[in-house]
Amino acid sequence: MTESVQDQRDNILTNTLPDVPFIGWTWAVVEAGAEKSGYPANMAAAVFPGGLADMVAHFSDWADRAMLAALADINPADLRVRDRVSTAVETRLNILAPHRDAVRSALSYWAMPPRGMKAGGVVWRTADRIWDWAGDNARDYNRYTKRALLCGVIASTTMAWLDDKKGGDRDATRAFLDRRIENVMQWGRFIGKLKRQG
Repeated sequence: MTESVQDQRDNILTNTLPDVPFIGWTWAVVEAGAEKSGYPANMAAAVFPGGLADMVAHFSDWADRAMLAALADINPADLRVRDRVSTAVETRLNILAPHRDAVRSALSYWAMPPRGMKAGGVVWRTADRIWDWAGDNARDYNRYTKRALLCGVIASTTMAWLDDKKGGDRDATRAFLDRRIENVMQWGRFIGKLKRQG
């Protein structure tokens, strides 16, 4: 069977990740990952035409897809909306747990000002996928408000998870996430009230 581009990207990512904690996200590491996958080094440029930014963005996409696969057996209708969101975010962090240093390095990579727009798009994609799984079908301003607010939750919770001195204690991260979601829900209710009054 012929491999899809996504499969090739996933293979290269899988063989790149073990070296990232020691070297960081560099193109040389990606090319080495391609060779470890059994491809020529220049295959990396063929499947990641946008260079290193494409690879780091694919790392997030891979985590999103793994998250959705792990959530496949959960019926979001059985959960409160806030629990749907928290379950998805926690699931994603659990998937990323073996790659904490790669996540940290990815955040450092995205922190450079010229990469801000692409970084924002990467987080937005995650928020969009979570809300879609959670059953949000809004097409008005609520759609964008919910995703924008969730972007902030994802970013801040990921930072708290990385900064946890206990190595990402689930209880501490969950408590932080719950507080952030509560703040967002309060803000969302406030915005909704203003919209109705307007």
